Amino acid sequence: MQALRPLPAPIPTIVRLRETVETAIEGKADVVEHSLVALLAGGHLLIEDVPGVGKTTLARALAKALGGALHRIQFTSDLLPADVLGVSVFDQRRGDFTLRQGPIFANVLLADEINRASPRTQSALLEAMNEGQVTIDGQTLPLPEPFFVIATQNPQDFAGTFPLPESQLDRFMLRLRIGYPAAVTEARLLDRATLDTVQDIKPAMDLSQLVAIQRQVARIPIEQSVRDFIVAIAQATRATPSISLGLSTRGILSLGMASRARAFLRGRDYVLVEDVIDLAVPTIAHRIRIAAYADGFAVGRDEAEVAVRELVGRIPLPL
Repeated sequence: MQALRPLPAPIPTIVRLRETVETAIEGKADVVEHSLVALLAGGHLLIEDVPGVGKTTLARALAKALGGALHRIQFTSDLLPADVLGVSVFDQRRGDFTLRQGPIFANVLLADEINRASPRTQSALLEAMNEGQVTIDGQTLPLPEPFFVIATQNPQDFAGTFPLPESQLDRFMLRLRIGYPAAVTEARLLDRATLDTVQDIKPAMDLSQLVAIQRQVARIPIEQSVRDFIVAIAQATRATPSISLGLSTRGILSLGMASRARAFLRGRDYVLVEDVIDLAVPTIAHRIRIAAYADGFAVGRDEAEVAVRELVGRIPLPL
């Protein structure tokens, strides 16, 4: 294993970014760290939990701390793909069609309650999340760089929700849940004069810094033994009888990139097995299907997380 070497300049910026987000969502340092992992790894983030525990607050805090263009879409059952992507409108003065860009043209897209929209509308995000571009009326347009989707969703058994298709779940690098805060944190929140903890947040970095950090993260090496450990996890998900759909190749790459980002946040320029183990559940559980649940991912969420923990625990650690 390589010796610890100090990383160059971005670390103070990252510390400031983390502290900025934590001012809006207290007592959830692990959730904030995993959110930053998805951001620095160039992935997308899905936050699933019951209403009122801070899903949208976390998403807004991340977006404001980054600066850049933030667009929020409240997903509803009557939302159409054109409401997300945009539409060509006929301009009578020019005698031609003009593209009216939708809210997806942003650095940070907050897709609030994404599973309240129909699968047709949800699928409007697939090309954008995978390739950083959209196609409208036969015209392919690049999205701004960076492009970061933060989606929130309610549990699938809540009224008025549609399950996210497997192909879209696989495009989210991490899925998190926030959980209820500790009693002491809730007591402290009662002293605040406003429910909005995000309104005073100032950007902690600019977009050029973020892009530079993302590229630096992508160059962090993964030692052969750690790479073999990641591949062994993927192979195990595909060979376990209780799992009917194993980890995709995109999932393997996501686990590797997320592990690099966690190493960076911890001040290392190499990946440890503990990075992989820490990120296994939020990176893998939403991508697999438990055989006992034929009607979708979200119904067997707890079982999927337990299965991933047990599976990772059975794989021999690298020497």
